[in-house]
This record gives sequence, structure tokens and C-alpha cells, in this order.
Amino acid sequence: MSAPDETSSAGYVTAPTAKPRNSLADHATDLALRGLIGSLLLLPYRSRLACAGWLMARLVAPLTGQRRRIRDNLAHVCPELPEAEIRRLLRAVPDNFGRTLIEEYSGEQFIARALGSEIRGPGYEALCAARDAGRPAVLVSGHFGNYDALRAVLIRRGFRFGALYRPFNNARFDRHYRRALERIGTPIFPRNRRGETAMLKFLRAGGMVGLLADQHMDHGAALRFFGKPAATALSAAKMALRHDALLVPFYGIRLPSGIDFELLIEAPIPHTTPEEMSQALNDSLEAQVRKHMGQWMWNHRRWKLAPGGGRPPAPPAPRPASPGKRPDSAA
Repeated sequence: MSAPDETSSAGYVTAPTAKPRNSLADHATDLALRGLIGSLLLLPYRSRLACAGWLMARLVAPLTGQRRRIRDNLAHVCPELPEAEIRRLLRAVPDNFGRTLIEEYSGEQFIARALGSEIRGPGYEALCAARDAGRPAVLVSGHFGNYDALRAVLIRRGFRFGALYRPFNNARFDRHYRRALERIGTPIFPRNRRGETAMLKFLRAGGMVGLLADQHMDHGAALRFFGKPAATALSAAKMALRHDALLVPFYGIRLPSGIDFELLIEAPIPHTTPEEMSQALNDSLEAQVRKHMGQWMWNHRRWKLAPGGGRPPAPPAPRPASPGKRPDSAA
């Protein structure tokens, strides 16, 4: 899932996204990932998730610089954390991501585990009432636990529940990733103009859509997250206000078993202003992350704003290239 960009006069339709890539390098990457995912799917379910988490935490995260970014983010907003807890999170955060990715490819086995989850929180009754009345709802989560667990369950309980997702730049990988998401449930709306137009039509017809609204948004509002200014999308709140839809925070919280979930649906956020409603979403997610620090995507560059909430200063312009040197070569 993803959040719409803040670019149109309506406030929540994206500008054209980058064109999908389909190069030889992308083809090689896709083949490698397909082979890895296919090999993992041969394992029993519990071992499959454990192996995917181990690979992400012990190999991929160190090689791709994710550990440094996790450590930097924690130092920025949680400087009081002891070193032992930081080291635990350096493993737990990518482990959760690896488990989530292979769960999305596990189809019916993942759905079966999700269907065994307990749903709690006052928001479930509100969603049932909205479904029966044909009222739309915007459900908002973050890259936390496994957000698709609740989508799998609600669809099988008779809810018309779609999700917005950001296509991968690698077009070959994106094709089978989208098929994996569709096996969990449909409809799926890609984050582009066509996809978001279809999503809004679905919402206006009384459907429910799921968004993830915890990433840096270049044109977002400077709201607080973990006590620091973070550029935050207002799109979910704007959609709820425009279409008289419920705005509901939800979470798929991974249990200590590593393969099961607790599904939490919080009370709908009252309609006020987009900024106040979006801040309430930030506060809700922060509360859950503080309870389960290893389940949020700490490797994302969430805090790009300057300390006062403004945009950071632009980097200095590159020096002109010396004669005979390429512009990007060293002086």
C-alpha cells in the first residue's frame, strides 16, 4: 500500500510517476529475485518466514546500508536507547521486512494464518456499520508489522476493500509482485493517475481503501512524528473529508511467534482539518511503533525536514568542470 502524492488541485492525485524500467540489469535482478523467492516458497511456512527474515537481516541490510540508516534515525528521535536495544533493532527491523515480503508471495498459506488472527479495537464495529450503510472508509496504516493481514481478513468477511500500492521501478519484478498482492485480495490500485482515478471511483461507490501514510512526502505538511518535524501526506484526511468517509487507523501487529498477528482497528478519527486529522494518524502510528519498535521500517528516510520544520538548505552547486574533465569527475 501507499499514500497518494500531494500534487493536484484536488489534493490527492499524483503527478506522473517515473516510467517503469525494463533494462537488462532489471531483467537480471528480477531473475535473481524470482529464484530466491521460488526457493523460499519450497520451504515449510514457518521455516520460510524465518529464512526470509534472516537473509534480509544478516545479508541484505548490511550490504545495502540499511543498518546505518536505522541507526541514524534512532539517534535522531530516540537518542536515549541503549546500545543493546539498537543492536536488537538493527536485526529485528529488516527481519520483519523479509517476513512481510515472503508472506505476500505465500498466498493461501498467509491468508490462512491471517484468518486465525484476533481483531480488536473499536474501529471494527464502525467499519461494519459503514459497510452495511454503504459509507466509504479510508483505512490508514504504516510500514509496520504486516499491513496486508487485515486486508486479507476484511475481504473474506465481506468488505469491499481495495489498496493503493506504489509500483516498483523494475517493471519485470512489479508484474509478479502485483499478482502476488492480487492473490491476497482485489482490487489493487497502482499509484499513478489511472490507478488513483479508479480508487476514487471505488471510494465514491462506498468502497474502503487502505493506504500507508508514513513515508516522507516532498509536498507534505510539516507535522510531528516522534517529536520531530516530518513531511506528512494529507491525502488520506482530504479524501475522508471530501467523500464523507471514515478515517480509521489500522495495524497488523506481528506476534512473538513471528507468523501470527493481532489485528487492531482503532476508532475513527473525527473530521476536523486535514492537518489535525493527519497529526492524529501520526500520533496513532507512533504509539504502536513505541510498543513494537522492531516492526516499523526505520530504514526509511522519514525525517528530511530541518529541525524547525522547514526544508533543509539546498546543497551547494557543483563547481564547473575543469577543461578536459567530465562534470562528475574529481577535481
